[in-house]
Amino acid sequence: MNAGYTPPADARTAASLLLLRDGPQGLEVLMLRRAERDDDLRSGVAVFPGGVLDARDRAGHAHCLGPSDEQASRRLGLGKGGLDYMIAALRETFEEVGLLLAAGEFDLESLRPWRERFQAGQAGVDEFCRALGLQLDLRGLVYFSHWLTPPGLPKRFDTRFFAALAPAGQEAQADFGEAQELMWLTPQAALDPRRGLKLLPVTRRTLQDLACSATAAQAMAQARARTAIGLTMPRVGLSSKGPRPVLPDELAYAEIARLDPAGRGDVHCELLPGRAVRLSEHVIRVTAPNPGPMTGPGTNSYLVGQGDDWTVIDPGPVSEAHLQALRAAAPGRIARILVTHTHRDHSPGAAALAQATGAPAWGRAAVHPEWHDTGFVPQRELQHGERLALAPGVSLRVLHTPGHAANHLCYLLEEEKTLFTGDHVMQGSTVVINPPDGDMALYLATLHALLDEDLEWLAPGHGFLVERPHEVVRALIAHRLRREAKVVAALRAAGPAALGALLPRVYDDVAPALHAMASRSLLAHLLKLQAEGTARLDGQDWSAR
Repeated sequence: MNAGYTPPADARTAASLLLLRDGPQGLEVLMLRRAERDDDLRSGVAVFPGGVLDARDRAGHAHCLGPSDEQASRRLGLGKGGLDYMIAALRETFEEVGLLLAAGEFDLESLRPWRERFQAGQAGVDEFCRALGLQLDLRGLVYFSHWLTPPGLPKRFDTRFFAALAPAGQEAQADFGEAQELMWLTPQAALDPRRGLKLLPVTRRTLQDLACSATAAQAMAQARARTAIGLTMPRVGLSSKGPRPVLPDELAYAEIARLDPAGRGDVHCELLPGRAVRLSEHVIRVTAPNPGPMTGPGTNSYLVGQGDDWTVIDPGPVSEAHLQALRAAAPGRIARILVTHTHRDHSPGAAALAQATGAPAWGRAAVHPEWHDTGFVPQRELQHGERLALAPGVSLRVLHTPGHAANHLCYLLEEEKTLFTGDHVMQGSTVVINPPDGDMALYLATLHALLDEDLEWLAPGHGFLVERPHEVVRALIAHRLRREAKVVAALRAAGPAALGALLPRVYDDVAPALHAMASRSLLAHLLKLQAEGTARLDGQDWSAR
């Protein structure tokens, strides 16, 4: 949470309320279908009650039960005005669906003219509460989330979402202005494609969060447990079907934010073969046409340099189309070819590219033949720590990073603090460690070594640019150690057991179709534990020592 947060100047501040109750099928949330309007991106969408703040909401502070403005602002990470959002959430809910969270005697039907006056901008909360002797009851509101619509859109909203139990004894009534239809739905029903609701990304994600709770009480408890609520701002990415919102937990998000901070909407959120993507002044990425379970969208080849001097990192598999795409993407001559390692999706294209360009290929030859391109013979074997001057102001430092492969190298573009990771660090998944070429102890050691490097970006062999490298590496280390703990627990629980018997225990969270590959990493964990004296092998059976 950012204390003292200031909404962007081009965004309208807004508030929304998730009204929850228990229905026949469990938790239900109140939704409304907005009116159909031309030139409105939210036309006809299903949303929760809410709307923009009114300057007169601040005058309602004197008529509230619950937190002070100071307390509300602290919870929302604001310097002041936090109570305005909570008041707006209640006012907008009353306007649109006729439900009122207030203390005092009132008849909802008799208050309908006030709903119309609010909507017409003819009255404020202060006037409303004074006239009726009411106090808005904010005591049951729980702060749920904070969303900001993407930059570049003609209309932006900086919205705070709150959750509350639906007021007992009140019946929701649509205003037939903003709210054309009201629906009490379970989150699962609202998300069901067969219902055909038009949902904004924030609404879809909120429903997914609510779907984790079976009852209204559970949902409220989950909301109260959210101690740190940060800002969620989607970005607009360009897909094969046109522009679409990209959420922060999607793989393309960080790259879009880096390449398109203003929200032009011209940065792709899909990796397609042959497309040249300019990642910086000195880096271009071209993805090979070899998508698959082990390669994701395909192997990334990178062009690094400037002017008339460019270097290819990982030319990928043998592919004439990819070779042509690389040569077409190069702004100048291809002066050299670097290989991170010799798995068959990374190095086989080096020979054809070298023949076509005359550029030398550098790297390291395979140590073990399994899964490797044994035909790759580097004209120069690169050493850990050496620096390659590619062009004026563009240099790569070589890092020997065994673990996934014994001959694995990463390359650090020091001027941009960008590490080309090959398969040492992948985006969105972990790598297979395949003994004897793969070594789990070495893999963890070289991951730890990356924490000492000054890094700002990772450029993986598969996937988009990755931000916060140290955070990613720490997460990888933690993941491997959690898996190792499961190996130790399985050894102690199963007694002497073959690897095949341990596999479903240790990888019970992995699809069986991937168990063949997982078995290689399991063996790597067992060999590491054996070397450390924690496990032992008798014949075909492993046991705890």
